[in-house]
Amino acid sequence: MGKAKELSKDLQEKRDTQEEDVKPDDYQLFKNLASACLAEGDGEQLLQFVQDEKNQGIMKSMGHVLLAPLVNEAVKKKKNVNHCQAAITHLIKTCSPNHLLNSLLQVIEDIDPGAISETILALIPHLQTVLLRLDERKAASVGLVLSALQRQVSRLPVPYSQQQVEADELGLCCCCTALAAFTKPFIEEVKRKEGTTAEDEELKTEILKFCMRSLREPLLEAELNRDRKSPLWLFAVDIMVTLPAIKEPLSGLLFFSSQRKSTMMDSSQTNESKACLAYLLFVQLITIDSFPAVFSPVFVLQCNVEYINHLLSRKKESYLLKGLALFSKSLENIQDNSLPVSLLEQKSFYSVSQNLRQLLTDCPMQHLRESGLQIFRLFINKLDAEAKHKFFRCMLKTSSHAGVESYIVKNIRNQIEFSMKPGNANKWFLGTEFLPLLGLVLCLPQGAETDLLNSMDKIMESLNLLRYVLIRDKELRSNVDVWEELCRIKDEYLKMLRVCISISRSYYSSELKALKEDQKLKAKEARDAARSNRLVRSITIKHEKVSNMSPEVQHQVLQSALVTFDLMESLIVRIEEITEEKLTKLN
Repeated sequence: MGKAKELSKDLQEKRDTQEEDVKPDDYQLFKNLASACLAEGDGEQLLQFVQDEKNQGIMKSMGHVLLAPLVNEAVKKKKNVNHCQAAITHLIKTCSPNHLLNSLLQVIEDIDPGAISETILALIPHLQTVLLRLDERKAASVGLVLSALQRQVSRLPVPYSQQQVEADELGLCCCCTALAAFTKPFIEEVKRKEGTTAEDEELKTEILKFCMRSLREPLLEAELNRDRKSPLWLFAVDIMVTLPAIKEPLSGLLFFSSQRKSTMMDSSQTNESKACLAYLLFVQLITIDSFPAVFSPVFVLQCNVEYINHLLSRKKESYLLKGLALFSKSLENIQDNSLPVSLLEQKSFYSVSQNLRQLLTDCPMQHLRESGLQIFRLFINKLDAEAKHKFFRCMLKTSSHAGVESYIVKNIRNQIEFSMKPGNANKWFLGTEFLPLLGLVLCLPQGAETDLLNSMDKIMESLNLLRYVLIRDKELRSNVDVWEELCRIKDEYLKMLRVCISISRSYYSSELKALKEDQKLKAKEARDAARSNRLVRSITIKHEKVSNMSPEVQHQVLQSALVTFDLMESLIVRIEEITEEKLTKLN
């Protein structure tokens, strides 16, 4: 006997059973027999049983338990697929929407990890129908469904390159398109009713949660570009259009979220969601035409810094790219030399500068470092003189990276030059406040034990700055106390640097000599080994940092170090010559 006939036979006595009298064992028997029926390929007979007029009582009371085996079979896309789809459609129209909803939520929860997108695409039209049939607690049910669907969608990897998006092998793009279509009638309902009841307000909240979760996953990780109208880009546009449509102004979400709204949103409206929202609004300019123009560029920057910080503190390329782009856009409309020092005293601005510095020094991706350097330069340009002074001091104290420090020293020289032009004089780069900054520039933190090679960039820029200051000494000499302190700092620095150069030159010269002796010894041993057919042990130089290099590269590194010391010493000599020339003229 086929399973379909067995199913019909075993359930004859249940046809007139009232829903409240159905036992759990009855549900399980019904489900097991239906699954077995599908396994045998009897989808057509199962469909006939489901549609049989005599069985509609059973269908209304027990039919919802068939959804799981029917959906799973439909997703497999075997010969039963059309019969399964027809059976599902019939059950969606026949069964209690509350029972259907519970069964469909369980199907979502139990999705096979290898068939996430296929299952979601199969379920979404039926879920929408069931929700629209609900008379009570529709808002809460919509929230449950959206949350369950998004939990599964978030398990799919986000395609990044254009080729991955076009291939959409795991179906994330299709799922996002389906989700956007799924929410349309509920969004329209919110727009139509405008929160006249508590139920309406709850539905609006659930749509808002959906939008904010979507901004975090998958949109924050996706590459979004208006020049490529990918499915993910269109999904982002849908989300951005939906928010103001349900009376959630973007400015309110980004800048003025109330405590009540934050609590109501729970964990959905996170900094990540807002960061993506800010990126789509200010960088990709989605719905920017409807954004209020009353906010000043400085206010927008202050608000966005928190989101920029969050993005730059992450290690993912997609986050870093969005953070850099948002930082750049937030600075773009601010007047040069206008940001006050009070901004730098805010924790968020300190953090963003440190995150940017860390990206410049630690990020392995060159294109991100290059973008970071451009924004670093742009940020410096926007600071006023006092803020620049404070920022430079902070960077010199915290960077511990010669490349960053040399860039800061170069900018200090630029500011000195700017301050010497008519109308630009200030105490921060010409007066008494300049001396503490100069003290950080002309400093060897480890004294005579400073590694001159690692610190070479900063030292060379510092010497060039000192040479420039001595040549353009007229403005600084006008204040005797400032000039005398400057000369004292200079003398102490040059004295210590000479000692350091002497020690380093002696060390590297001995290393070079040892290397040459080692090479001679190695050549002799090789000749001896050739004669006696013995292996020779390789001999390495003692210096840790070059010990793994070939002898040729070691020789080049050591020789380069000695040349560097010569360059430093030649600059010191030139500085002393300038000093003597100036003294001669004054006397």
